Amino acid sequence: MPITGGCRCGAVRYALAIEAIPPAYACHCHQCQTWSGSAFSEQILLREEQVSVTGPVVRYDLTTEDRTSQQRMCGTCHTRLYNTNTRRPGIAVIRAGTLDESHLVEVAAHIWAKRKQPWLELPDGARAWPEGAPPADLAAALGLA
Repeated sequence: MPITGGCRCGAVRYALAIEAIPPAYACHCHQCQTWSGSAFSEQILLREEQVSVTGPVVRYDLTTEDRTSQQRMCGTCHTRLYNTNTRRPGIAVIRAGTLDESHLVEVAAHIWAKRKQPWLELPDGARAWPEGAPPADLAAALGLA
């Protein structure tokens, strides 16, 4: 049975061709804090072909110095659902809070921990990096290596 999710208004739905929710990572960078309006964002990495979306999806391209991030969001309520980027072709970064069963998400790693809110305590023994994690290390923490 696929894992499902969608936007706040229900106009966009997605299904993930996976058997269980994989471990997520939390990003505490200022950009994720701004995008989410919260202390961090929770994200799950999947192959793009594992994501099937229905409904009015719009795309916003954000270009920075070394990549273009293609943000997918509901065209009605503008909930950000997932993104891809030119630095990781074929990888979808799912916003874990949009999963129907988001309460089952387990965060296995924290990146940009030097930017975390001072009131937030990471769990003892949590994998964390002060900035972005080396790709191989993050993949290992998420069980992808």
